[in-house]
Amino acid sequence: MNPELFLAFVVVAAALACTPGVDWAYTIAAGLRQRSFVPAVAGLCGGYVLHTVLLVAGLAAVLTGMPGVLEWITLAGAAYLMWLGASTLRSWRAASFTAGAGSEGASGLRAFLQGMGTSGINPKGLLFYVALVPQFVSSEAPLPVPVQSGLLGMTFVLLAGLVYTAVALLSRTLLQTRPGTARAVTLASGLIMVALGAALLGDQLMPLFSAA
Repeated sequence: MNPELFLAFVVVAAALACTPGVDWAYTIAAGLRQRSFVPAVAGLCGGYVLHTVLLVAGLAAVLTGMPGVLEWITLAGAAYLMWLGASTLRSWRAASFTAGAGSEGASGLRAFLQGMGTSGINPKGLLFYVALVPQFVSSEAPLPVPVQSGLLGMTFVLLAGLVYTAVALLSRTLLQTRPGTARAVTLASGLIMVALGAALLGDQLMPLFSAA
């Protein structure tokens, strides 16, 4: 693999992982509502592992090349984000805790699956892998293209895991002695997820209303 291309990918991937969005909102909410944020972060990373597998297998390009399938994935992702945001809004008052104590929240398995759904069903994640990763793959490198794609995909998974862990730790450290602020941040996280889900849904439904 070309070292310069790899370093360039690391810079771009790190910048994307550090950009606040749905993953950040879910990570912060999990850090404030659950005893351990590890399952939630692992789930988010698991979703990107799924995207990596699809990319290496060549299925990601096939899915994005089928508008009907991509639209259904987008609708499913929008509905899921709105449901997850609504769930966060229903439990935002539980984000009040003190140092060393954890609030009653979803089980580790449920947090993992929710995190995996957040990143795995997100069509923007799929498009990121299809549109960006191939730009950093070199046909002249000694490694086969699928292997390069897999390494780049897993590099993003690692970077995302580190960033999301830092976000969860910082949110918990800074807010664990500020219950009022913790509740406000959790409320904002839920609203962000609902708003982004509604925006995705609107993007898909708007052409239908325009055609009518």
